[in-house]
Order: sequence, then structure tokens, then C-alpha cells
Amino acid sequence: MFDNLSDKLDKALHVLKGHGQITEINVAETTKEVRRALLDADVNFKIAKEFTNRVKEKALGQNVLTTLQPGQLMVKIVKDELIQLMGGESEEINLSGNPSVILMSGLQGSGKTTFSGKLANYLKTKKSKNPLLVACDVYRPAAIDQLQIVGDQIGVPVYSDRESTDPVAIAKAGVAKAKAEGHNVVIIDTAGRLAVDDKMMAEISDIHKAIKPQETLFVVDSMTGQDAVNTAKAFNDILNFDGVILTKLDGDTRGGAAISIKSVVDKPIKFIGTGEKMEAIDVFYPSRMADRILGMGDVISLVERAQEQFDEEEARKIQKKIAKNKFGFDDFLSQIQQIKKMGNMKDLMGMIPGAGKALKGLDIDDDAFKHIEAIIHSMTPEERSTPSKLDASRKKRIAKGAGREVQEVNQLLKQFNQMSKMMKMMQGGGGKKMMQMMGAMKGMK
Repeated sequence: MFDNLSDKLDKALHVLKGHGQITEINVAETTKEVRRALLDADVNFKIAKEFTNRVKEKALGQNVLTTLQPGQLMVKIVKDELIQLMGGESEEINLSGNPSVILMSGLQGSGKTTFSGKLANYLKTKKSKNPLLVACDVYRPAAIDQLQIVGDQIGVPVYSDRESTDPVAIAKAGVAKAKAEGHNVVIIDTAGRLAVDDKMMAEISDIHKAIKPQETLFVVDSMTGQDAVNTAKAFNDILNFDGVILTKLDGDTRGGAAISIKSVVDKPIKFIGTGEKMEAIDVFYPSRMADRILGMGDVISLVERAQEQFDEEEARKIQKKIAKNKFGFDDFLSQIQQIKKMGNMKDLMGMIPGAGKALKGLDIDDDAFKHIEAIIHSMTPEERSTPSKLDASRKKRIAKGAGREVQEVNQLLKQFNQMSKMMKMMQGGGGKKMMQMMGAMKGMK
């Protein structure tokens, strides 16, 4: 996420991070490089120019040249301006109606249908809502099927009418069904086109007028860069939508859409999509995104994801097993599953300050654990609970069953033993304190 932009901004600010003499001239050169980095990230020229003019003005106005740490102050100015450019504060979705009606809009291929499912899952699991999905795309043959599959996957019902070709009637019937069956949120998935056209705009406008949604969201593929911003403006002129959803942000190394869309349409980015899984949805926080763009990581989001998967009762059981030397591979497998639920591995690593730069160029596979899982699943229940019983013949059988080499089984055992020793050492002090702290943080949410 934003790899190219982060790298170029880091190089632009490098001279002001304590390397070389700080002068008014190289402040000007730095802001010029920052502007170039933004343009390379597909940020609108006018926005990039205004941004760097503000940065330069503030830098010279705050006496960056005479401060003890000019580099740090310059980075702070850039960060503050990035936060403002992306909206300043995060904004909640409006769920005031009964039911709350959410209208999804966007071009075909933007990830609208999938994100409708992600949003339904988010509202169901994190906001304790009872959502209903409504399929209003009557043109794309597989659209209703796709939404039905998504609904089945997350346990959310889908209303559709395969006999009707009137999306307005379908939307109204969906809202009526939600009222009758006690659903307090309705998410309406509408048709998209390959490009903005009058027919699509008229249709989405008619649906909007008929159902009067509490929230109208524009879904845009962030990888389309400046085109995404232009499309958002066209939709906003017709719908006056309430917020933007950026999908496929995990695959966007430039970030131009995320940075400049707020300035163009003056509407907040409310959610971002960071992967293919139904859980891969995050509330958009401008300050956290600015930290990530500047290579500072996003520890708060990382801790929040960990809290969501943290089970205090399970942690206590694990703690007792470690104390009695009974921590086995089934427990290890359980810990792996919790980590996987936290999201895309590359995205998680990017939340750790400095990790993005250190891991640059490395391909972190989302299936990084699959070989370990295969080896563990090849073990008998007895072998999983008592790893010390694994002799040479057992290791050979396990490796064959998992389709791996014996060397990999030995490596896993070595890593497992090292981890077990480390966890045992942490039992007395730091480990217990860490668990208590995590429990307290979870209670504060």
C-alpha cells in the first residue's frame, strides 16, 4: 500500500532529516521533490501544487531552518497537511433510520458487490446490526448470484427479484421486506457500467429519489488513480453522495485517489478495502493513513485488529498449558488461525513502523502459513499434543503426508521449541503483564 509514494517522500525529506546543511534553498528543493512524488502518485497537479505551497509556507513560517531538529519538524508539517488533505477526521456511517438504508453506487468492476457484503458483515459483527442485502443489478447476469454467494458466506439474507427488470421497484420491495422482517439496515447493491453514462446516472438517481437513503456511498477502485477522482466528481454531481469507499487499496502502490479525492468532491472517505476476505474492511482514519504513507506504520490499527481476535479465556488456557509444558501443535495451530483472521500479511507488516522499508521487494504470501498447517495436519493427535515423541520415522511419515521435506519438519520443530521456551520465560512477568494490558485495552473499546 502506497509503496512508491512512501519511498519517494522518504527520499524527498531525507536531506532534512539531519543529513547536510538545512537552508531555505533545500527546503524549496525538498518541497519540489514532494510535489514530484505526489504527481507520480497520480495526485491532481493543482492539488499537489497547493499542498507543497502550504508545506513550504508553514516550514518557513515556523523557522524550520533554525530549529534543533529541522527534519522532524518538516516531516510533522507534511504529515499534518496530508491529514487535512485526506479529510482531517474519520467520519461514521449514518445509521439513523429504521431501517437505515444504504445505497451503493459506482462503476462496474469497482468491487461494489463484494464491498456490499463486507459492509454487511462489518455492521453485523461490529455494530450488532441485522442487515439485509438487496440485489438491484438487473443487467449483469451473474450479479444476483454473486451477491447471493457473498450473503451466504457471511450469513446475511439477500432479497432479489429475478423476474423484474425495474431496479426502482426491487429497491422499494427490498426496503419493505426489511421493515416486515425486522432488519434494521438495508444495503442496496446497484448496477454499474464500464464508464459514466446518462442511462446509469438516471437510474441511480431514480433509485435514490424513491428510497431516500440515509447514506449514499460511492465505491471506487483506488488502483484507477486520477480516473477514480474524476468518476467520483461525476457521480457526486448527480447523487450528492455522503461518502467514498476505496477498494483494492492493498494493491495500490501510488495512492493518488486516497490523497486527492476528498479535495475534489469534498466528501469523506469512510471505509477502505484492504484484501479479498470479507473481514478486509477498515474505517478510514486520515491520521493513521498519513503515518503509513510517511513510513511510520499504524500501530493503533494493528492493536485494534489483535484485540478483535484476542480471547481472554483462550489466553488463560494457553497460559496454563505453557506453565505445565503442555503447549502443543493444536494450540500453535489455533494461534496461527487468529493471526490469519487479522488480515492480509503484507498489510499487517506495513502497520509496523519501519517494516515496510525493511521488507521492500519481498513478496509476502497471504498463504505463508499453509506449509506449516499442512505439516501439523499430517500429525496424529498424539503427536500434536506431545511433539517430543517425534522420532526420525515419524518425521519422515509426516513430511510425506504433507508433501514437504523432512528438513522442513525439523525446522518447524526447532522453531516451535524456541517459541515454547520464550513463552515459558515470559510467564513470570512480561507475558502476564502483556496479557493483562491487552485485556484492559479490549475493555476500553
